[in-house]
Amino acid sequence: MPNWGYIALIVLAFYIIASVALYYLQEYFIFKPEKLDKDFQFHYNNQIIEEYNLETRDGAIINGLHFKVKNPKGVVLYLKGNSKSIKGWGKFAVDFTRHGYDVLMLDYRGFGKSTGRRSFKAIKRDLQFVYNRIKDKVDEKYIILYGRSMGSGFAAKLASINNPKMLILDAPYYSLSKVAAKFIPFMPVSLIMRYPIPTYKWLKYVNCPIHIIHGTHDKLIPFKSSVKLSKIRPKLTRLYTIIGGGHKNLNNFESYHKMLGEIINSRVKRLNLSDTSIGVMHSSKKVNA
Repeated sequence: MPNWGYIALIVLAFYIIASVALYYLQEYFIFKPEKLDKDFQFHYNNQIIEEYNLETRDGAIINGLHFKVKNPKGVVLYLKGNSKSIKGWGKFAVDFTRHGYDVLMLDYRGFGKSTGRRSFKAIKRDLQFVYNRIKDKVDEKYIILYGRSMGSGFAAKLASINNPKMLILDAPYYSLSKVAAKFIPFMPVSLIMRYPIPTYKWLKYVNCPIHIIHGTHDKLIPFKSSVKLSKIRPKLTRLYTIIGGGHKNLNNFESYHKMLGEIINSRVKRLNLSDTSIGVMHSSKKVNA
């Protein structure tokens, strides 16, 4: 007869060891950074760029790029996903500069040329530091926050404590903890996640227009996560659907570029609903012919 108590202790021990390992090693699963040499030269065809290095209060260096246009309508702070560096992500700046907007991109700590010890708190502090530097030169009503995948959560955080013109979320998740739970359903994710990134919590405090773009065939972050997010601040939110879009290919859809152009070039108009059908109830009574 098997000793069930002994077996249970072994299983529990393995469970605890796995939980501790995931707690300390999760950065290797979450972040996929690309390191760049300090003397690496950025180049993009038909783009005017200026590289910047900002030193934080703890001595870290945040490296980024400023894509410039003449007489900009505003500036887009583009927060990228969890992989590579701005060397590759920079190609997406053209989707905004073509509409007359400057674009600022940065690498998180440990990505590209950026340095410093990475932590959830440090990343949030770095992004607010960069936002403040932009705000010193540009009125907030001209600042657009754009968050892509992992960056969508951090963009929501910035929007929740600042007053940008608008917030655009590209393939956002409800929370990173929810995404992790999908892959490790039997682990105590809520306890071990050092980067929970609860987008849904931060959206509750956003007061600017919120635009959410998501592909219906996204296998990493399901489309339904954006549906749930759109219900948090429904009066401020509009959900844009890319039929057939996956997680990494929305830029290859004409509909994406059409939607993006409509979003960043739109002007918020007040609606007069007094002469519409809103509030009109359908009668359930039979009406004589």
